[in-house]
Amino acid sequence: MDAIKIISELQFKAVRSSGAGGQNVNKVSSKVVLSFDLFASQALSEEEKKLLEMKLATRLTNEQILILNCDEDRSQLKNKEIVIKRFLEIIRKGLLVPKARKATKVPKSVIKKRIHNKRSQSELKQNRRKPDLN
Repeated sequence: MDAIKIISELQFKAVRSSGAGGQNVNKVSSKVVLSFDLFASQALSEEEKKLLEMKLATRLTNEQILILNCDEDRSQLKNKEIVIKRFLEIIRKGLLVPKARKATKVPKSVIKKRIHNKRSQSELKQNRRKPDLN
């Protein structure tokens, strides 16, 4: 994954922020909307695209476009930086392949311990019963 190449493929749109904020919110377009077309990307290989499609399935639109918003700051430039960082983090996490778990054999000592505990519990319960007088 080449971060600089991917950043060049991003599309940004400045929009007016919603919510409280007074006059500044009504006249300044400080909210940044980032959109990234996964399948049109030249920076990612086909395997990476498939992996991201699987891992980011809930975040992608029907056209396989990832959309992120940021309106945390009053500055459009800072919002753009924040949304780029967030995007790169999402892509990095999406491309991580977890290590395959190696199945290990249960140690004999653990099996013996379990059986021993089982037996002692069984004896305890046997001793709690009423004696059989027949």
